[in-house]
Amino acid sequence: MAEVIASRAGGGEAPVVLERATPAGVGLDDGRLQRLYELIERHIAEDRYPGAQIAIARHGRLAAFRSFGSARVDPSVAATDATLWLLYSQSKMIVSAAIWQLVDDGALSFSDFIADHLPEFAANGKGEITIHHLLTHQAGFPNARSSSEVWSDHELLRRRVCEFALEWRPGTKVQYHGASAHWVAAVLIEALTGKDYRVAIRERLLDPLGLTDLYIGVPTEQQWRCASMHVVREGRQIADAESDEAAFRAAGIPGGGGYASAAAMAAFYQMLVAGGTLNGVRVLSPRVIEHATRNHTGDRVDDNLGTEMHRGLGPVIRGLVPVNDPAPHPGQTRGLGTIAPPRTFGHGGAGSSYSWADPDSGLSFTYLSNTRAEEPFHSRRLDRVSNLVHAALVEP
Repeated sequence: MAEVIASRAGGGEAPVVLERATPAGVGLDDGRLQRLYELIERHIAEDRYPGAQIAIARHGRLAAFRSFGSARVDPSVAATDATLWLLYSQSKMIVSAAIWQLVDDGALSFSDFIADHLPEFAANGKGEITIHHLLTHQAGFPNARSSSEVWSDHELLRRRVCEFALEWRPGTKVQYHGASAHWVAAVLIEALTGKDYRVAIRERLLDPLGLTDLYIGVPTEQQWRCASMHVVREGRQIADAESDEAAFRAAGIPGGGGYASAAAMAAFYQMLVAGGTLNGVRVLSPRVIEHATRNHTGDRVDDNLGTEMHRGLGPVIRGLVPVNDPAPHPGQTRGLGTIAPPRTFGHGGAGSSYSWADPDSGLSFTYLSNTRAEEPFHSRRLDRVSNLVHAALVEP
C-alpha cells in the first residue's frame, strides 16, 4: 500500500510506495547527503533553477525525499513533495519498460522487425528496422518529427510514424533519436495491446506497482500539481509556454512528456534493481531487465552527442568510458556519476534531470529540476550531484 506523507512545505500530500528509512538505516552517511542538499540550495540561490526535488532509495526503502525552492515563479508557488516534474527524456525509460513487458509476454522479440507488427511501417525503406535498433538509437530516422496533431489522434499518429523517412541504413550508426523512436514504441504498444499506449502503460506497468505519481499523460484533475519548466532569458527564469499547456501535459509524449515525483522515479528504479518486483508485485522478469540494461552499442560514439553512450535497450550504462574528455555533450554519462560502478544505468531529461540505479548496491537516485540549463553547467552539476550520492554509500 502507498504511504501518504505530508509535504514539508505544508502545501500538499504525496503517495510514497516505499517504506521510509533513515539514511543510516540503508548504509548512507547523512552528513554527506547534507552536502547534496546544500549544493541544490546554492544552485537555487544563484538562480540556476527555481526548484528541485530528489529521492534516494535502497533495498526497497526510501532514505531521502526532499523538495526545494519553487515549482513556479510567476506567480510564485513553492515546490512540495506533491509537485510533479516534467521528466523530458526520462520518459523513455518508462515506455521502454512497457516494451520489455511485451517481450516477457511473448508478444514480440527484440530481434523482430517493427514491420512484423506494423506492416505499413516498412514504407520508405524501413522494413529492416528491428526493435533492438529502435531502443538503442540505431534505427536510422533520428530527425523524424510528429506534430501536436497526433497527441489526441492516434490513428493519425500511426500513419505519421509509418511515413517516417529513413536517413541511413539501420544499425550502421548510433545517433540519439530524441523525438522519434519512442513515438514508434508507443504505436507498437497500441498495436499489441489494443489500447491507447498511455492506458496500457498505466494498467500494465504503473498501477500494479502503485506508482500513482508517475504519469505518461497527466489527467486534468492532477495537472495543478505540475511544476512549470523554465528557460533562462536575459538572466531571468521564464516559464516554457508549450510545456505549461494542458494539452501537452495530457499528451504523455513518449520520448519526453512524462511527469513524476522523485520518489516515484526512485521507486521505479528500485523495481528494476530488484529484478522486476516492487513490494511483492512482479511486472518484469529478471532476465529481460538484465538483457535490457547491458551495453548493446559498445564504445561507439553517438553522432549527435559526440561521445560514447553505452546504450542499453532504453537506458545508458556507465561502463568504463572516461568522462574527463572535452566532448560537447557528455551529460548522459556524467549524469550517472563519474565514480559510479560500471553497471550503473539510467537516463536523463533535457537540461534538467537524471535518474539512475546501481544493481550492485541496490541504490537508486532521482534528481529533478525545473529549468533547461545549458552546457557546461548542466553536465557538470549532474556529475557532482550524482557523485555526492555515490559517495554517501558507506556500508555494503
